[in-house]
Amino acid sequence: MTVRSDAARIGLSQAAWTRLEERLEHAIARARRERRRVLASVSEAVPAELDLPAAVLAARQPGDRYFCLEQPDRVLATLGHAALVEADGEQRFARVAAACRELARGAFADEGPVWVGGFSFAQDGGSSPEWASLAPAQMLMPEIALSRRGDAAQLTVAAVLDGDESAEAVLDRLRARVDSLEPVPMPLFDPDPLVSPRVASATPPSHFESAVARGVERIQAGELDKLVLAREVRVHAPAEIDPAPVYDALRAAFPACYCYLVGTPELAFIGASPELLVRREGARAQTVALAGTTRRSADPSVDDLLGEQLLQSDKQREEQAIVTRRIERTLRPVSVWVAAADAPVLVKVQNVQHLATPIRAQLAEPVSCVELAGRLHPTPAVGGEPREVAVKLIPALEGLDRGWYAGTVGWTDLSEDGEFCVAIRCALIRGRVAHLYAGNGIVRDSVPADELAETEVKLQALLPLLS
Repeated sequence: MTVRSDAARIGLSQAAWTRLEERLEHAIARARRERRRVLASVSEAVPAELDLPAAVLAARQPGDRYFCLEQPDRVLATLGHAALVEADGEQRFARVAAACRELARGAFADEGPVWVGGFSFAQDGGSSPEWASLAPAQMLMPEIALSRRGDAAQLTVAAVLDGDESAEAVLDRLRARVDSLEPVPMPLFDPDPLVSPRVASATPPSHFESAVARGVERIQAGELDKLVLAREVRVHAPAEIDPAPVYDALRAAFPACYCYLVGTPELAFIGASPELLVRREGARAQTVALAGTTRRSADPSVDDLLGEQLLQSDKQREEQAIVTRRIERTLRPVSVWVAAADAPVLVKVQNVQHLATPIRAQLAEPVSCVELAGRLHPTPAVGGEPREVAVKLIPALEGLDRGWYAGTVGWTDLSEDGEFCVAIRCALIRGRVAHLYAGNGIVRDSVPADELAETEVKLQALLPLLS
């Protein structure tokens, strides 16, 4: 648990502000000369004991975009946007990567600036009204970024200049942003004492069972090997849902997961994912094949038995192997070598346990983290195998717009390193309504009633917090 101190200060020294002002002036001059946008930023250490997401979420204004991503060894919380890159279509990952790369060219910056955001499941996904303001591909350069890795934390302040601004005006705006940050705790849940939230499936549970049955028929007919199908459950709250206490509860309950929160003026996309899509550090890439799920038990002996049954299940091992093989095939064309663990291991989170196979690769060429994510997404863990068949069949059987569910959320820096997780165990919050999503991998031996029961287990990541 983070130790919070009201005495801890969030801000820049006068020397850092002076350095930023100089960089702003240089960036404005370059922008005018080269007729393009130029990034200027500065980074400085802040106290490591600060609760960084709490500071950002307390300072957000109604028109702000904000972002939080937290895991045991790294925390990232951002506010506002200096630049926003959006794309759709088959080449959206490559187009976003190119736009981010262009803004990094000739930047006046330390190592602190990062792009944050994510990508929808489908190449043109998120077209239904509830997903409005989250494009199929969306990465932004925040004005304020608070980050911690290990025992070191820093504040990064950034602006993207097109040459028409004055350095003084930009500096005033950024000072106001920084001054809004305070070392505060997260807000507490404040449930309505008289009215309880109403929970209902977006479609009858029988619709999901029917979709599973039809998917199994397609698999048994030889059309594909695996298919992932999801369902949606909606929580109707008596008052507008504040994502901050929900996020706080998620990170407390799932400390080993990627706890994420992507916010716009209209919505908040929130979740706790156990699944890494890709991490790039220089020429090294890492990912995990995650597939196969069972529940947890409060009784240690029963919990161990459930895990052992998962490890020995032919159906679950088949599902796991399909994901592992695809990831290896996808990485080989851009790698010197790709190495997967000999056998899957158990990954246990609060309410479920999974089969996981760590995979590492040595890259043969400088493929950016965003482009690696585009190569891997969607893995068979959230799509199917073959991918081309599955992604066409999924919307026809599910009957829902996945939006960013089963897409990917993460960050990348100016050197194109970064990290993206798979956006599962999540909810889309809009006003008083939360849309929760859960999906299962369907293979030849899948039983519709069992798959429905497994989605109920997965929904317990967020449903108790919202209902």
